[in-house]
Amino acid sequence: MYKAPKMDLWTGRIDADPDQTSLRWHQCISPFIEKCQEPGIALLGVASDEGVKRNQGRSGAADGPDAIRRKLANQAYHLKYPIYDAGNLSCEQENLEALQEEQAAFVHLLLEQNHFPLLLGGGHEIAFGSFLGLERHLQPDKTDAPIGIINFDAHFDLRTATAPTSGTPFLQIAEDCRTKEIPFHYCCLGISEIANTKALFAQADDLDVVYFKDEECNSWQLSPVEQKLTEFITPCPAIYLSIDLDVLPAATAPGVSAPAARGVPLPELEHLLTFIRSVAKGRLRVADIAEYNPQYDIDGCTARVAARLCHLLTR
Repeated sequence: MYKAPKMDLWTGRIDADPDQTSLRWHQCISPFIEKCQEPGIALLGVASDEGVKRNQGRSGAADGPDAIRRKLANQAYHLKYPIYDAGNLSCEQENLEALQEEQAAFVHLLLEQNHFPLLLGGGHEIAFGSFLGLERHLQPDKTDAPIGIINFDAHFDLRTATAPTSGTPFLQIAEDCRTKEIPFHYCCLGISEIANTKALFAQADDLDVVYFKDEECNSWQLSPVEQKLTEFITPCPAIYLSIDLDVLPAATAPGVSAPAARGVPLPELEHLLTFIRSVAKGRLRVADIAEYNPQYDIDGCTARVAARLCHLLTR
């Protein structure tokens, strides 16, 4: 399931630069080695759309991680820390459950070595492995403050199903928390009312999910969102943040499994990301970007948005 990083993806412009101030990502990234590397940002691809297929979505997201890397490669480098390519995990023989377990182990490894795991999808089934890896690193018990889960998404992804899909990861997390008697602390921003049934809203209410609909995330309405986010983040020792690109308007992100009729505009999403990082003050420990589908992209615009979000999450 594991494939080593393909460093030939990292190519781009090289400027005349005697003082090393014109560097781009492709000039700064190194392959991840399991030991003896300075703590930094580790990119891990989860090249799977098995969960999307199971959820009756548009397949193609398995090609997302490398397509995002190609856009990252030529992006100007403004980061303060080293950056590593940790390669890709893929789904073999349609065994999504094994992939989620392997992903959790890899995220745990990266955290144990003091890296910041930034995962690239792939379908949103990525979320369960991301959370499990963080949970195993922190090893919370029922007396500890909750791990904060913040998801930018048009969907709750709390579906009940007989097997994991791209629509079930946060219910999987909730069930894992219940089994281990630790709090399930979940905030979802950008929910589309027309993309979630009454049953899903009831499920969210039963699980005490904090959420804002897409129509509540306008530029003139961000103050109550910020207030609720501050209340949500404050008690948390660590934050896991997930971005499903279908939270953005279809005109901004056409290359996704389920394009949004409305969505949350990119400037508002960027503002809230910056706000979350400022409130979390170093407690953001894991992040992922999900549901990029190159087959449906237009001139690579969704990949460019994903690459920009990677920059905002790591600068």
